Amino acid sequence: MTDERPGASEGRSREDGDLSPPTEATNLLSAEIDRNNALDILRLIHREDLEAWKAVGSALEPLATLVDDVVRSFRSGGRLFYYGAGTSGRLGVLDAAECPPTYGVDPTVVQGWIAGGDRALREAVEGAEDSRADGQQAVREAAVIESDVVCCISASGTTPYVHGALDEAKRRNSTTALIHCNPTLDISDSEAVDHSITLGVGPEVIAGSTRMKGGTATKMVLNLLTTAAMVRWGKVYGNLMVDVVPANRKLVGRSLSLIRRLAAVGPDRASQLFEQSGGRVKVAVVMELAGLSAEQACAVLEESDGFLRRALTAAGAEPP
Repeated sequence: MTDERPGASEGRSREDGDLSPPTEATNLLSAEIDRNNALDILRLIHREDLEAWKAVGSALEPLATLVDDVVRSFRSGGRLFYYGAGTSGRLGVLDAAECPPTYGVDPTVVQGWIAGGDRALREAVEGAEDSRADGQQAVREAAVIESDVVCCISASGTTPYVHGALDEAKRRNSTTALIHCNPTLDISDSEAVDHSITLGVGPEVIAGSTRMKGGTATKMVLNLLTTAAMVRWGKVYGNLMVDVVPANRKLVGRSLSLIRRLAAVGPDRASQLFEQSGGRVKVAVVMELAGLSAEQACAVLEESDGFLRRALTAAGAEPP
């Protein structure tokens, strides 16, 4: 992707013979950032953040093929695993943690693994990313199987922990993916992955600080990946999270609101349906619109692969 900004073609600097990845390059546009006032620093960072958005846009087609594989995995009882170190690992854990409350999936369906374990979520665990063997062991501990998707995240694309995870995942014949920010990355045939998602964000405002543009682009990609996969898996009706888990007061209120809206009922009936359905929005809506019991509504939804629209049509009800 070509950067058309003035001076952008010279936006990074590397010494001849430098073998470090582009993620370590110096951004010439921020070479004197330490002389700027607060507002100018923010303006520069904000302008550079647009490169993360552009990079994600350039990766949508390969990302879509990964989404399709993830959906196939989910439909066959498979799981999605993220493996990464540092910022990359934390972003994977964050995305995985958001899936159960938002889409009602079991916590094992999307899992985030980070080099150094849970301690690394809160503090840097130096050296954890350097062990290829630890990455292999993490995949073994997760009991990854052929129907699973193993998605590894590494800004440079060269993290040993990540490549260890890929080694073991390929040995188990699972689908593999690598999300990285290194357009010059050369993955040998022995380390080839099924999906390579390249995010050409360019050099960071602070050289090597890939929690910035690299992290922003990665977060966007993970949001896209699981959101699109959950939509394609029947976890959304329209743009509504109809598989929401009412785990707190806010989510109970959201569930009741969804039932009122989709089933076209008042607050009292919505509360009754909520209780009778066990707090399951889709079940409550099918019960009301198709005149079915909770058990019958569950059966129709199961036969419809969890898609609310299909279930209503199958039950002879008009989708809202």
